[in-house]
Amino acid sequence: MMKTSSDFEFDDLQGLLRFGHGKLTDTCFMLLNIVDATAAKQWLNSAPVTNAEETEIPPKTVLQIAFSVQGLQALGLRASIIEGFSDEFIVGLSGDESRSRRLGDIAGNAPKQWLWGGNVKQIPHVVLLLYATSGDIDTWRKTVQGKNFSKAFKVFKTLPTQDIGGIEPFGFADGISQPDIDWQRLQSTNPHDRDGYSNRLAVGEVVLGYPNEYAQYTARPLINPITDKLADVLPNAEDVPDLKDLGRNGSYLVLRQLGQDVPGFWQFVTKAAGSNLEKREQLAAAMVGRNRDGIPLVSKHAGVIPGIGSDDFHNSFTYEEDPVGNKCPLGAHIRRTNPRTGDLPPGVTGFISRLKKILGFGQNRHDEDLIASARFHRLLRRGRPYGPLLTPEEAIKPDAPVAERGIQFMCLVANISRQFEFVQNAWAMSSKFNGVQHESDPLLGHRQPLMSGESTDEFNHPNPAGPVQKTCPLPQFVTVHGGGYFFMPGLRALKYIASLPSQGSDSTS
Repeated sequence: MMKTSSDFEFDDLQGLLRFGHGKLTDTCFMLLNIVDATAAKQWLNSAPVTNAEETEIPPKTVLQIAFSVQGLQALGLRASIIEGFSDEFIVGLSGDESRSRRLGDIAGNAPKQWLWGGNVKQIPHVVLLLYATSGDIDTWRKTVQGKNFSKAFKVFKTLPTQDIGGIEPFGFADGISQPDIDWQRLQSTNPHDRDGYSNRLAVGEVVLGYPNEYAQYTARPLINPITDKLADVLPNAEDVPDLKDLGRNGSYLVLRQLGQDVPGFWQFVTKAAGSNLEKREQLAAAMVGRNRDGIPLVSKHAGVIPGIGSDDFHNSFTYEEDPVGNKCPLGAHIRRTNPRTGDLPPGVTGFISRLKKILGFGQNRHDEDLIASARFHRLLRRGRPYGPLLTPEEAIKPDAPVAERGIQFMCLVANISRQFEFVQNAWAMSSKFNGVQHESDPLLGHRQPLMSGESTDEFNHPNPAGPVQKTCPLPQFVTVHGGGYFFMPGLRALKYIASLPSQGSDSTS
């Protein structure tokens, strides 16, 4: 019998997977190294990690925790269990030169330039995410750093964060488009039922141990309780009931520190617009895909979209009515990171038209089959900005205040390769996304030429009244300063990890 939402194991889920903790404006993101595994496990046993249960009075403080593969090794998790995690998690964000190239982590973004996470010695064992109401973060941090903490951990780095009022550093409303997780597990994954775009996403796309949009279970560590008595604390695997599921109610956390050149962005668009303020706003909005207040450039409602209320003016749209990008350019940031596509191109109905599209016949436009269905590549974003607010009016001044600004980008996924890495590589960094040429994401792009020598520093905006408007060369506005892949376990899995024997022993019986 299928579980209902009320039956979902929210008490075993870390709260960040269900809530963004947006009302807790003060944050502290700590990168830790384990210096005493025994003391670390003692601290983990009593750590006040916040679960995902809904309470009548929301919590005023929250603690969430995630581990790198090096952290799990330091705590004594056996190699035979670690092998059950995904290759991407095991190798790491910066552990493969080919991966770095695909993700756009080259030149100024290359791991060797990072402040943290760029090599094995710089990868933290633990990420500790602290949230609190305004003015309470220091007290909460002291509470968390209680007994055994200083003996167990060394603070490798504290990532800067700052509340700037619901916008990101360039000044655009942020956090608008998030998938609606189908906690009730009611939505069909049959492609014949999913031609159109849906904002509702299978639980297994963000939480391990549940069916994903392919109706499959993502691989994760499964443990035989006969040979590992400590595993009794873990839930049974739904797909292999005789085994215990270390991944269930856990997720992969992708964390990237992205520096943003706010003065550089606004000075560039101001110059490109000939200092015309209206044209400046139009160009900046075209690059993002939204106006600064969050209203999308494609503002026509798309009808009923599962998972989006019809009154959600900022989110209830697709790009069906704007196929060539006259309103929202094909290469705009939000169009790249979520093309809002269904399983088949618009207008496909019936067996014959389905078959023609599957076989590649009957295309009316060159780009019709170039964008994969969005539901297989969605991300649950949970990032926070850092650095002082700088308005566009302040940013264009020659003496604009200098400061480090950016986003601690965080997303939660069940499949790092198919979700985060696909979006970053095939959509954001690709110079041939949706039929466009010579351009990557106007915000995230590194502007380095391709191996063929072709440029990637253009931004093209179709104009129905004339030729395409080309803006180039775009400078680099966003620089990667650090990052890593982490496992955010369920609370029972956290208890299992805290109960592991000392490193070097392979017996848990």
